Amino acid sequence: MDELKLIADAQRGDRKALTELVKNYEQTVFNFSFKICRNKERAEHTMQETFLSMVKNIGQFSGQSKLSTWLYRVVANHCLMLARSESKAGFTSFDDEEASIDEASIADWKVTPDRVTENNELKAILDEAIKKLSPEYRVVFLLRDVEGLSTEETAKIVELSVPAVKSRLHRARAFLRDELNKSLQYE
Repeated sequence: MDELKLIADAQRGDRKALTELVKNYEQTVFNFSFKICRNKERAEHTMQETFLSMVKNIGQFSGQSKLSTWLYRVVANHCLMLARSESKAGFTSFDDEEASIDEASIADWKVTPDRVTENNELKAILDEAIKKLSPEYRVVFLLRDVEGLSTEETAKIVELSVPAVKSRLHRARAFLRDELNKSLQYE
């Protein structure tokens, strides 16, 4: 069934249409939740909260963006709220003076996504580095560099300006390059 018709039916209270929308987006929402939350239980909780929000608020969906963009925003908001309610230990805040990164010492990052996938050890190192990013930076990095969304789409989802998204993305990439360089130098 056409997604626009499903959305319209769901907005009129059709439970079958809502069920179909949940079924269509279940894997996408879980995968994105897991990438941000980095924990299966939190990702499942976020997925449930996201679909609960969708069911409650589908009538407010205006159709000015894709439904997937709207769901990404809901997932990001739920993950960020969950992260804020937990301890911030283990995350690097780029607002702290001690967290400044010497970008001059960062080597060029010429690793292609194909090579990262092929190299499980490098993938594990990168995954550990991503876990160290604060959720606010992780979500921007994942939306842009993993999910492949545009800067404008990412800005809408996280409700930031385009320059703020670019700044967070730049800082996240710089941090990840630094972490990769540190890990690879010790081996």
